[in-house]
Amino acid sequence: MRTVLVVEDEPKIARVARDYLERAGFAVAVAGDARSALAQVRSAKPDLVLLDLGLPDQDGLDVIRSVRGGSRVPIVVLTARGDESDRVVGLELGADDYVVKPFSPKELVARVRAVLRRATDEAPREVIRAGDVTLDLAKLRATVAERVVELTSTEFQLLVALARSPGRVLTRAQLLDAVRGVAFESYERAIDTHIKNIRRKIEPDPRKPRYIETVYGVGYRFAEDE
Repeated sequence: MRTVLVVEDEPKIARVARDYLERAGFAVAVAGDARSALAQVRSAKPDLVLLDLGLPDQDGLDVIRSVRGGSRVPIVVLTARGDESDRVVGLELGADDYVVKPFSPKELVARVRAVLRRATDEAPREVIRAGDVTLDLAKLRATVAERVVELTSTEFQLLVALARSPGRVLTRAQLLDAVRGVAFESYERAIDTHIKNIRRKIEPDPRKPRYIETVYGVGYRFAEDE
């Protein structure tokens, strides 16, 4: 049974999330502040962290930084509807997805399932090579010019989708589908943030992308070898 750590200081919201996740078959642990959340991430090693950004003792964005310092556990952030900048920063720091408050409990479960699916599905024994980028699907390992690059599961799957067909333009909706996200239009903008993150990690100069090209008004493509 997979375990979800719910980090939420509002008891009512934590209870709703816990109840629906347990009904969906997950084991659920709850933490009401950043300190106890980080302790549980280290000791209990949950399969996914559902993280409210508005915690009483520490900014949730700092929690993401701390977790990403030593773990690749999938993170889904909970944010208020008006906190778009926090959602973007959260994704840039390594969160895999977000759910906006007030949320539909069924949507919350769907998002958690989708993130876990792309993080833990057994990968086929396949290696994708595009230029000097190599993606080992079985090991979830990415290398660029023989340099290992640490990607979140979402970033890895997006890079796989693009590198499979160099030169082919993929829309944001197609990229969402490729990582098995739930196809809500409001999440398409999250693709831009993930792409920015990937570029920061793999591009020699993210301001002049060599690997992932933007096709304005359409989407993205992996550059073909010259």
